[in-house]
Order: sequence, then C-alpha cells, then structure tokens
Amino acid sequence: WYWQKEKREPYVKFMEANYPPGFSYEDFGPLFTAEFFDPDQWADILKASGAKYVVLTSKHHEGFTLWGSKYSWNWNAVDVGPKRDLVAELATSVRNRTDLHFGLYHSLFEWFNPLFLEDATNVFKTRRFPTSKSLPELYEIVTKYQPEIIWSDGNGNAPDTYWNSTGFLAWLYNDSPVRDTVVTNDRWGVGSICTHGGFYTCSDRYNPGHLLPHKWENCMTIDKRSWGYRRNAQLDDYLTVEELVKQLVETVSCGGNLLVNIGPTHDGRIAVIFEERLRQMGAWLEVNGEAIYGTKPWRAQNDTVTPEVWYTFSPKEGKVNAIFLTWPVSGTLELGEPQAKPGETQVKLIGYKELLKWVALGEKGIVIALPHLTPKQLPCQWGWTLQLTDVN
Repeated sequence: WYWQKEKREPYVKFMEANYPPGFSYEDFGPLFTAEFFDPDQWADILKASGAKYVVLTSKHHEGFTLWGSKYSWNWNAVDVGPKRDLVAELATSVRNRTDLHFGLYHSLFEWFNPLFLEDATNVFKTRRFPTSKSLPELYEIVTKYQPEIIWSDGNGNAPDTYWNSTGFLAWLYNDSPVRDTVVTNDRWGVGSICTHGGFYTCSDRYNPGHLLPHKWENCMTIDKRSWGYRRNAQLDDYLTVEELVKQLVETVSCGGNLLVNIGPTHDGRIAVIFEERLRQMGAWLEVNGEAIYGTKPWRAQNDTVTPEVWYTFSPKEGKVNAIFLTWPVSGTLELGEPQAKPGETQVKLIGYKELLKWVALGEKGIVIALPHLTPKQLPCQWGWTLQLTDVN
C-alpha cells in the first residue's frame, strides 16, 4: 500500500535499491517460504502466554490466503510459497496441544483486486467482488476450519449491504457448524464498527480508560509501529513487559479483552523477542490470573487516591482485586475506593502466604502495610495484586 498506492518515498527507494527492476508484489509469493514453521512450537508458545484464544490472519488486504482457497487461485499458501495449508496446521496444533479457542481474522476487501476496484468505481452498486471472492471465502473457512472467533476487518468504505454481512452472520449464528460457539467482532461494513457485533473493537489499539457498556477488545501490537514483522525494528520499538501488563490490567478493569498482535517472519518463526514477551505475560498471569480470568469490572475501575492502581471483581469468590503497578517506597499502599469493615475485611497479596495488616480511613479508604520482601521473595516482578474480601 505504501509502495504501490501511496508511493511513499522510503518504500519506493528501498524497493529500487534492493530488488530487481520490474519486481512486483506478486513476486514476493515464492519468497514466503515458511520453512521453519512449526505449528506445535507455536501452539506451545501461545499456551505459555496465558492467552485463552488465538486469532490467525487467514487473509489480509492483499488477498493472499493462508489456506488453499478455491476462490484465490494461485494466490494462496498451498499453490505458492510454503505449499502448505498453514491455517489447517495451526488449527490442528492449537486444538491438540492447548485449550485455546481458535479464531480467524479475514479481510473483507482487497486493496488491488480488479473486481473490488470495479465495484468501488460503480459506487458499490455492483457486487461482483463479495459474491465471487469475499463471501465464498468466509463460508469456506467456517465450514473447513470451524473457528470459534471470526475477526472481520477492512470494509473498503463499503456498506454492510454491499458485503451482505447480515446474510452471512444470520447463517453463521443459525446454521453454520459453529453456530453455538462462535463469537464475532464489529467490522462488517461502514457504520457497523463500535455499534454492532458480539464484541466491539472500535479502532486499532483502542483503550478507552473507562468502563464501556458493551463487551469490547483492545487489539494492539507488541511492535508499536507495525502489525507485521520488521527486520529493521529497534529494541525500543517493542513494548516492554511492564507496558504490556499495564495494557492488560487497564483493559480488563474496564471490561475489555486484550488481543496482542505479533508478526511472524517469512520463514515461519515467532521472533524470540515476541516469544519472550508472550512467556513473560504468561509468567505474570500464572501468579495473578485470578485477578484477570473470569472477572468483572468493579464499581470503580481505578483508584482515586493512588495512581496506577486498577480494580477487577471476582464474582464467584466475592473478592475485589486491586492491581498496583508500582511498589510504594514507603511500604504502605493507600487505596481511596474500598470501604473496609473492621474485624471482617481481609487483605491478601496474591503469591504471599500471610494476611496483611490494614487500617480503615473514615467512611472510605484503606491503608495497607505491604510485607518487606527481597526481590527474590516478590511473587512476580511487574505489577502485584491485593485481594480484598468483605469490603463494601
């Protein structure tokens, strides 16, 4: 897009300097080799991250499908490049080795598809592209791979009527093989985003910082500048694990899910920096998972007195979780939101055995004495959870 359509100078110059004259985007097809792609290894990394679902990009805006689609002749991973059905391989490994829900991302439109461009010229009065390419592909991936999430994207500035989104969704939820388990997002045509959908995505890297009345997802990237793999990325282009934990905690406290994007390499690897970040997230969730999984937003999302404190609520146990991202120098943590009950309220640091001492502050608020721990004794390294039982 930057090279062919917007003709941005750095991209045009890079192609001229590093590729033979007349090299086209299609010529990248055979260079996408995936020779190191090991779906079992991917599944193990995904499991170790503590994630509960995974969404694979089955086709992006340039139309190349990662499965051997009947509707993408000679422009798919079975005919060109890897000569493998990458969707099938990952689906099988994820289902055999983990309990993650398997989902698929699919782009409705394609930047340079002549049928789409023709429909666009006709102001979408004709529907050659969705009827011959986009919709048949959607029916194909649902029937063939039975994904539990359909993550639609790329409306191409066309309305949902052009895409026949409601027709497809009616089939998906009533008659498809995944009708009882499937979940969908909100990107089904102009005007549907943040308005219609099982969960809202609203925009990329969406993090409102306050509670939303509808289930939503913060879809963001570990590489701050890209959704793909960049060979020229610098270390500070990647979010640190502290920044990722902060994103997770803020998102969950406001009623959202976190969808963390990583870009694999053309030869099929998850780069070690991404693997490390995912495993670090998993290590954090191993300790603090009960403050994340199965929780609901509490009456307050973050604390009014101490910054960088976010709340979640565990309805089964009736516990309020206060996740604090900075360990106070004073050794005491003041929370402005919880109303403690003398003699009843209990405060626990997840991953530490003893109950903690606390003092109530008038009507509302509590001061908690944190244990004196060496770095080795800390339950984890980046953000900690206090569990409060019997608070108003």
